[in-house]
Amino acid sequence: MKTPTRRTRRGFTLIEIMMAMAIFGLVMTAIYSTFMAILRGSKAGLKATAEVQRERMAMHTIEQALTTARSFQLDVQHYGFIAENGSDAKLTFVARLPKSFPRGGRFGDFDVRRVEFALESGPESSRQLVLRQTPILMDFDQDEIQHPLVLARNVKDLIFDLWDSRANDWTDNWPQTNQLPRMVKVTLRLAIPTESYSTVKEEIIRTIAIPSSAVPGAWQRPNPNAPPGGPPGGQPGGLPGGLPNNRLNPPGGINPQ
Repeated sequence: MKTPTRRTRRGFTLIEIMMAMAIFGLVMTAIYSTFMAILRGSKAGLKATAEVQRERMAMHTIEQALTTARSFQLDVQHYGFIAENGSDAKLTFVARLPKSFPRGGRFGDFDVRRVEFALESGPESSRQLVLRQTPILMDFDQDEIQHPLVLARNVKDLIFDLWDSRANDWTDNWPQTNQLPRMVKVTLRLAIPTESYSTVKEEIIRTIAIPSSAVPGAWQRPNPNAPPGGPPGGQPGGLPGGLPNNRLNPPGGINPQ
């Protein structure tokens, strides 16, 4: 008579279970590390992209202001064009700004305003490009002085080169504050610190043509020899100072805009 045999079910040993848990932990650690690296890279990329876009918007704001610049030779006190380079670079002038200009709604119908682009100290010893503006004949109020609009952060350099028509060359010094340069070349360099990459350096150089010129002093004075009831220039269609109103070919090649 055969005795029945007992089948024993063999399970996992403690060592096998521990090895499986260790392998599972290593796999999960690798997945987590990869996921975190992707998140850090994505965050750094988005930050760099946002800073570059901010820099391009800053350059667009400068261009928008320069293309609407205005100046009068006899009123340099209020219409002076000042450009300074160096660690505290600054560009300030008067412009007839569009309604879409940044912070334009704060000033209502005062479209003719003095704008100031300046390089100043920012948080954590960084440098930032700021914009201030005020209606013509007014000083900057405390809000504009203390809380200017920040156009770009982590700015390494802000350089203004101005086209001198007399020397037919670029210059970084503009003593003719009662004149508008024909062109302004703006160089903006940023240093963007990121978490997973070395510092990213971005540079934008843009040459901006100023379509208007300073209004000559003769055009601002009335002509004492003009006949009574006649136009200010003393002749039909004339301009103040006795100059003909020829916008296509103005005297001396000056655009009266």
